[in-house]
Amino acid sequence: MSFRTLDLNLLKVFEALMTEGSVTRAANALCMTQPAVSNALARLRDSLDDPLFVRAGNGVIPTQRAAVLWSELGEALDRMRGALDAEAFDPARATMEFSLSMSDYIAGIVLPPLFGRLEQSAPQARVRAVPNTLLEIPEQLEDNRADCVLSAYVNEAQYPGHIRSRSLWLVEYACFMRHDHPLASMKRLSTRAFLSARHVDVSLGGQTLPSYDMYLSARGLSRDVAALVNHYNVAYEMLRHTDLIAVLPLHLGALTPHARYLRAMPLPMHAPPRTITLFWHQRNDTVPAQRWLRRTLVDLFATGENMAQDAG
Repeated sequence: MSFRTLDLNLLKVFEALMTEGSVTRAANALCMTQPAVSNALARLRDSLDDPLFVRAGNGVIPTQRAAVLWSELGEALDRMRGALDAEAFDPARATMEFSLSMSDYIAGIVLPPLFGRLEQSAPQARVRAVPNTLLEIPEQLEDNRADCVLSAYVNEAQYPGHIRSRSLWLVEYACFMRHDHPLASMKRLSTRAFLSARHVDVSLGGQTLPSYDMYLSARGLSRDVAALVNHYNVAYEMLRHTDLIAVLPLHLGALTPHARYLRAMPLPMHAPPRTITLFWHQRNDTVPAQRWLRRTLVDLFATGENMAQDAG
């Protein structure tokens, strides 16, 4: 294929399909009919000799060739748009909905200040929280179920190259129990008492071996996890009314309404800190609204050395 023979109008259709992940949504974004978008895609496939997009659920996902093209064309198209239209994205006039996948722990930290920022800068924008199970982070982004994922307990190195990430903040842990728990009178929680107690833990994805148990197992130790739940607030409620103890984020302990009923004690075996990470799909690298959302999240929540990273 020669650049001289390519109809450059087809690149707008290509961009819309990459960013919207659906022929229907691409047609709406371009103010075109679905048959017109399908026809343009057929011409583009013929010109590039590649399917470019394949069906997945209710939308489409890019082929490897399309992903490679987008890595080169996305930023170029964005620069062209910026040169021709200084108001490519105006948050004050934006009416889109941003979808964020996160746990109830992260939602409790992120949503109040984020929505406060939206009220100031993008008053007509909306936010939708999507459950985060940890098991489907790449799929949530590839299928456009979420614009961004904010999550911990993941190994980003295992994700495909088209999933982008940047660190936000570190999570420290403590051992929580009710104030009148039999162990609460101890000045220092011993390893023996900690391992002998019955625990409740949080596993968003339903794994039978939560992250702290992996840490213990690597040291030849184990604890008695009597209850495994998929919401942090449920764990706190159980701590208030039982003899269970739990290893939970220290930050969340200060935020929860259950905090006055609970005691947080240092762990006898320090839990490695986890990093809350912002994830997004490569196709949104240069989308102005998505860039604005990521920069807003970084501005609000990146701490320490994480401030120096770039979220695109």
